[in-house]
Amino acid sequence: MTKTVFITGASSGIGYACAEKFAEKGYNLVLNARRKDRIDELSERLRSLHKINVKELIFDVRDKKAVEEGIAHLKSEQIEPDILVNNAGLALGLSNFYEGDIQDWEQMVDTNVKGLLYVSKAVAKGMIGRRSGHIINIGSIAGRETYLRGNVYCATKHAVHSLSEAMRMELVQHGIKVSLVSPGATNTEFSLVRFKGDKETADNIYQGYKPLSGDDIAECIVFCAQLPPHVNINDMLIMPTAQATATIFNKKPAGS
Repeated sequence: MTKTVFITGASSGIGYACAEKFAEKGYNLVLNARRKDRIDELSERLRSLHKINVKELIFDVRDKKAVEEGIAHLKSEQIEPDILVNNAGLALGLSNFYEGDIQDWEQMVDTNVKGLLYVSKAVAKGMIGRRSGHIINIGSIAGRETYLRGNVYCATKHAVHSLSEAMRMELVQHGIKVSLVSPGATNTEFSLVRFKGDKETADNIYQGYKPLSGDDIAECIVFCAQLPPHVNINDMLIMPTAQATATIFNKKPAGS
C-alpha cells in the first residue's frame, strides 16, 4: 500500500527537497505552505513526473483554526498521512535579546513551536487511531547549542528538541515513531529570511566552505522514513564536514 507523507513548509528549502525525494520513491504527498503559487508549481510537476497523488493545503501553521480545518478536510477525503514532516520554521534577525524585535520573536515562537504543536496534535489523532505513523521533526544545531545573538531562535529549536522527546515517550505506546533531524549550516532560504532579504549578508554566511543543501537533509529524512517498522532513528544531527559546532568552521580565506 502506498504511503502518504504530509510536509509542512514545502514551498522551499528542505521541505521542497523532501517533496521531490519522497515523490521519487513513489509516496503520495500532502504539501503545506503559505505560498500557493510555489505549491501549485511543485504539485503539478511531481504529479506529472511520478504519477502520484498530491494534495495541497495552503495555510500558515501559526493559524490554529486553519490547521484544524485543513487536516479535518484531509480526513473527509479519506487521506491519512502515514508520515508527518514538521519542516515549517524560520529564524528572524540576529541581535542581542535586549535589542530584539518582539514581532520577530512572536513569529518564531508561533511558527517553530506552536505551529509544530498544532499540526502534530491534529495529525497524531489519526495515527493513534490506526496505531501506526511516523512524526519527523526538523530541529537544528541551534537546538543543541546556544550561540551569540541567536537567543530566541535557539530557544525555539531547544523546544523542538524537548517536544520531540516528549512526543516519543507519549506516542510509543501507540506504535508511533518520532524522529528529530537537526541540520547544521544548510544553504537554503534560511539566511535570506533571517536577514530579511539582505542577500549579500545571507550569502556571506556560506563563504569559505561547502554547506549542506536541502537535498542533503531530505536524503536523511527519507532514510529515517524507510527503515523497517521495528527500527527508529530517534535523533540525527547532520553537519557539513567543515562545521564542528554551531560556531566553529574550517573556512578557507577569500580568494584561496
